[in-house]
Amino acid sequence: MRGRAKPPAAPLPQRAGVDPVRVRLPVDPAEAWPTVRDHLLDRFAGAIGAARVDTMLAEGRFVGADGGAVRADEPYTAGRYLWFHRDFAPEEPVPFPVGIVYRDEHLLIADKPHFLATTPRGRHVTETLVARLRAGLGLPELQPAHRLDRLTAGLVLCVVRASDRGAYQTLFRDRLVRKEYEAVAPYDPEVTLPRTVRSRIVKERGIIAAREEPGPANSESRIELIGHRGGLGHYRLLPATGRTHQLRVHMNALGLPLVNDPVYPVVEPDPDRMDHGHPLQLLAKVLEFTDPVTGAAHRFESAQRLSGRPDR
Repeated sequence: MRGRAKPPAAPLPQRAGVDPVRVRLPVDPAEAWPTVRDHLLDRFAGAIGAARVDTMLAEGRFVGADGGAVRADEPYTAGRYLWFHRDFAPEEPVPFPVGIVYRDEHLLIADKPHFLATTPRGRHVTETLVARLRAGLGLPELQPAHRLDRLTAGLVLCVVRASDRGAYQTLFRDRLVRKEYEAVAPYDPEVTLPRTVRSRIVKERGIIAAREEPGPANSESRIELIGHRGGLGHYRLLPATGRTHQLRVHMNALGLPLVNDPVYPVVEPDPDRMDHGHPLQLLAKVLEFTDPVTGAAHRFESAQRLSGRPDR
């Protein structure tokens, strides 16, 4: 059986570094829609209101594959592709720059600040690493090859061309990237370090905090103490796997929750709040790997320094 044909290229350019939304009209609809407008109302009126859908149609905001505006009275055509740009809601600016550690024709290593989401999602769309870099550098195909939490600062490997993304994602999938983090957390002389922590971590959709539960381990982190002073420790964290919130969960399980963590050990009333003066004390410090495209050996280090380090 033949698979679905590849969608046509978007006829709209990016706006503020964000791709247009692509919509495919259902091939086997559960109900019949006489016109494109009828379907769009069913699909989007609950989210943005019927009046807004009609306004967008009147303004020519919905376009077809040829870039032409879609009329409200056009007959419904199963399988047709449409595109539009979403309305960007106001976002709280992240007042820190993005550093560029390295760039070539394949790679861009970004030094992400705290509080900046990596990719457009949910309430963070234009104030994201990807949107900023695409718009600021004129790199419309730029994409990250891995994830870094919004609250965590440090290195993110991005690909300049979408066609290269698979090769670099494979590095992370196959654990061929050495990742080194730094963190600040309480110091407890009763916790023997260095040690390797292994556990089973589960993260459920819609629940902010991940949790450990019995069962086969799916996460592994090595925890090392770099130094301590005044009740605080400076730690080197070496994850062998990449579960969501893994380092934060493992440090909390040791009784060493990271300084300024709004989720562990207790979820704060507004964990998404951006308190720029008190960033999470976690930094993706080092990325080390062999480039799958060029064969070059790379080692990159963040220029950032955790504000809570006890040796400052």
